[in-house]
Amino acid sequence: MTKNILVAPLNWGLGHATRCIPIIRELEKNGFTPIIASDGVALALLKKEFPHLTALELPSYNIEYAKKGENFKWKLIKNSPKTINAILSEKQLVKKWVKEYDLKGIISDNRLGVHSKKVPSVFMTHQLTVLSGKTTWISSKLHQFFIRKFDECWVPDIEKAPNLTGKLGHLKSSNLNIKYIGVLSRLEKKVLEIKYDIMVLLSGPEPQRTILEEKLIEELKDNKEKIVFIKGKVTKEQVKEQKGNITFYNFMQSEELEKTFNESEMVLCRSGYTTVMDLCKLQKKAFFIPTPGQFEQEYLAKKYKREGLVPYSKQDKFVIDDILSVPLYKGLPLIPSEINWNQLFLLFERE
Repeated sequence: MTKNILVAPLNWGLGHATRCIPIIRELEKNGFTPIIASDGVALALLKKEFPHLTALELPSYNIEYAKKGENFKWKLIKNSPKTINAILSEKQLVKKWVKEYDLKGIISDNRLGVHSKKVPSVFMTHQLTVLSGKTTWISSKLHQFFIRKFDECWVPDIEKAPNLTGKLGHLKSSNLNIKYIGVLSRLEKKVLEIKYDIMVLLSGPEPQRTILEEKLIEELKDNKEKIVFIKGKVTKEQVKEQKGNITFYNFMQSEELEKTFNESEMVLCRSGYTTVMDLCKLQKKAFFIPTPGQFEQEYLAKKYKREGLVPYSKQDKFVIDDILSVPLYKGLPLIPSEINWNQLFLLFERE
């Protein structure tokens, strides 16, 4: 009997999609048939990784970043009617898909409307607390209200300290059905010869992805070190370009990305949580430039700097000499956390 499980990451940069890759792989190993569902670049990436799987399109949350960080929250509020419509639409689609594809379970990575009372539904997030400045209390309570509609909440971290998410993924008290599943990465550490002094890894919604790309190209153009620059733009075909000492790629799939990570001395990137988990697993030193106005990335960057793990700079203040401080920091800790997939997937075996 086919045991179809819907896996639906939010299309907010590439992080939600890429951290679902190990889950999709493990579902297949455990005899389930994943069905992937998302929109935009997240869906495009997963279709490239799993061309043999059924891929369904969900409505877009229309997440846009402001050009100025201080306007980020207001841009989200302005877009909220579109987001609410998307959540209502995806609820209707999921209701239809439960019957049409005989779903036995649902895993939603931050898609609030992707759940069903008829099949076991999981919500995956590293943000039980949603930071939003003075409105953090309200945004967190609202998020937790949606999480309660799911049977389980999977947090990709460990419960005890030291952990990676801090107050984002840990509540003082909660009646949510939380399971800490361990550090989630599609990549493995390999001992390879170092080819690149710096790996630049970009992702995230526009226009901030392009703003950082242009800034880093300007900062790196006279640099003499060997650099690989991955733009995080998922297109039909991969594009590779050599300009002086910099090798540009528009995107990389998992296998090539894993190799490039392992061949790089240090990584210059956003402080998005999926990248954090990859760096932790691969034990690579990094320099963070959080997305302006994104409270979660700013919190993580400050936390890791305060703990002496990873330095960071604000985007508008960054200059290339800032990365000279990287060797002074310890790097993210190696957190041993074997994920018990059999135990996790028992939820989908119930009648």
